[in-house]
Amino acid sequence: MPNVVSSLAAIFITLPFVGYILFFVSAKKFTGNHRRSVQFAMDMSTLFFVLSVHYLIITIWDKHILWVIMLIMLINAFVVVLVHYKVKGEIIFHKVLKGFWRVNFAFFFVAYLLLFSIGLISSITKILTT
Repeated sequence: MPNVVSSLAAIFITLPFVGYILFFVSAKKFTGNHRRSVQFAMDMSTLFFVLSVHYLIITIWDKHILWVIMLIMLINAFVVVLVHYKVKGEIIFHKVLKGFWRVNFAFFFVAYLLLFSIGLISSITKILTT
């Protein structure tokens, strides 16, 4: 049983799109609402994208910079709170938290695509140059 759990975790961290798609399909069958299913899948797969970015950085550059990822998340939180306060005039905690989590999804989704492309290109160039 521990092997199955660790294998599933490895798949979701290596390929976070698999987790996103599974969450989306499950939510779509359960709710029937496309928009809520997309939001649910985004919320549930954010952690997979964060971890994927971390492990891609380790794989590509052999650097452990989890503190930078945490700093980026803190800056994202600060920006979301400021924007929410400017727009609403008050801070509604659950909306700020939801906005923070979705901004992180967008940031780490783009970072994952960028790092995946960089890793793929660098692997291909290493193969071609040797």
